[in-house]
Amino acid sequence: MLERIRVSENRRFLVTDSGESFFWLGDTAWELFHRCSLEDAELYLDNRQERGFNVVQAVALAELDGLNTPNVYGELPLHDNDPTTPNEAYFRHMDALIQMAAERDIYVGLLPTWGDKVNLMWGRGPAIFNAENARAYGHWLANRYRDQPNILWINGGDRPEQANGVDYAPVWRALAAGIRDGLGSDALITYHPNGGRGSSMSFHNDDWLDVNMWQSGHLEPDLPNWEYITQDYHRTPTKPVLDGEPNYEDHPINPFTRQWLPEYGYFRDYDVRRQAYRAVFAGACGHTYGHHAVWQFYTPERTPINIPDRSWQDAITRPGAAQMMHLKNLMLSRPYLTRVPAQEALLSDAGDRASHRRVTRDADGSYLMAYLPQAGQTVTLRTALLSGETLQVWWYDPRTGEADDAGTFLRTETQTFTSPDSGPDWVLVLDDAARDFNVPGGV
Repeated sequence: MLERIRVSENRRFLVTDSGESFFWLGDTAWELFHRCSLEDAELYLDNRQERGFNVVQAVALAELDGLNTPNVYGELPLHDNDPTTPNEAYFRHMDALIQMAAERDIYVGLLPTWGDKVNLMWGRGPAIFNAENARAYGHWLANRYRDQPNILWINGGDRPEQANGVDYAPVWRALAAGIRDGLGSDALITYHPNGGRGSSMSFHNDDWLDVNMWQSGHLEPDLPNWEYITQDYHRTPTKPVLDGEPNYEDHPINPFTRQWLPEYGYFRDYDVRRQAYRAVFAGACGHTYGHHAVWQFYTPERTPINIPDRSWQDAITRPGAAQMMHLKNLMLSRPYLTRVPAQEALLSDAGDRASHRRVTRDADGSYLMAYLPQAGQTVTLRTALLSGETLQVWWYDPRTGEADDAGTFLRTETQTFTSPDSGPDWVLVLDDAARDFNVPGGV
C-alpha cells in the first residue's frame, strides 16, 4: 500500500511517511477524470507507470467546460452547478481512476477545481465559487478521500489571485481550509498558479501551503525556471519547490505574440529536458512533465486547444516522456536529502539562457553534478568541494539513462571538463567513490 507523502525534516524535499525519499515526477493529465473512460485511463496509467511517473496531476471540476459537458459516461460533477451538491455518479468514476492509479504506485495531484470556476478571466466557467461554498466543497472532497493515501492536493488552477480589482485569494484560502478540515494534518497541499508565476507570490506565508509550485509556462524556450526555483529556495520559512507546469512537449512555441502557431515551431524533447534538469539542479524537489495532446486527451473528434499535432494515444509514446525517468533515477541514485544547489561550484561562465549550465552537489561532498545543455561545452568546477582524494568521472546521457565511465582522477582545487561532441546535452557526474546509477542511494 502506498504511504502518504510529507515534507522532509530539512523542509527541502518530499519523503514517504516511513522516511523514504520521494522525487515528484509528475505528468499533467488535467482532463483525466472528465474525458477518460476506464479503458482510456488504464492505457494512460499503464504507460505512465512504465515511464517512471509517480504523480499525475488531474482536475475534479475540469477546465474544458467541465461543469456543463458531461464525462464519457454522461455525468456532470455537480447538480445545478452547485459546489455543495456534488453528483455521486461522477465522483464514483473519479474514485475508480484514483484507485487505478494507486494500484500502479502513482499518486494523484488532485486539483479540486480549475481556476475559471473561481475567476472567469478566460475559459468557459461559469464562476461558481465564493469563500463559503469553496470551504464546504473542499471539506466534502477531502473527507471523501480521507483514507486514500495517494492524493497530493493542488489548490488553485491557472488564474491570477487578483484581477480587475477583485481579490480571489480568500476563495482559495477557504478551499484550502476546507481540505484541512476534511483531512486533517495529513493533507499535503501545494498551489497551481497561472503562467509565469509561483504560489509563493501570494501564499508563501500561509500555513496550509506545504510546497511551492511554479508554472514557468509555454511562451518560449529556455524561460529561466532555474531562477524562479532559486527565488523560492531562499525564501523563509523554508518550503520545497518545483516547476509544476513547464513547456509541454509538442506544444507550439509563442515568442510573446500571444498566438501559439505552428510556424513558430514546437517544443520537443530537448526543450523539455533542459527545463527539467536546470530546475531540479537549482534545488527543486521534483519536476512535472507535460504533453500538449495528453493534458487535454485530444483526439481528432474533439475541438483542439492551441493546435496539438497528434492524438493523446500517439503522444504518450513521445521521447520526452520516456526520458523523464532518467532524471528521477539519477537524483535518487545518490544521497538525496543532503543535495543542495551548487552554482558557486561553477567557475566558468554559466552562459546565456540557451547554453545555461547548472550545478548541484551533495552538501557532505560525496558527489557533484553539472548539467551541460550543449555538446562540446566546457565547464570549470571547484572540485575542492568534493570530499575524496580521487574523483570518479561519468558522462550521464539524459536521453538514455546510460553513464559512460570517463576515468578516475586525482582531485585538485579546480578542474575543467568538456562534454562529448555527440548529444546535444549531458550531465557530468563526479563521485568520491564508484557508484551505481540504478540503485537508490547509489550503493
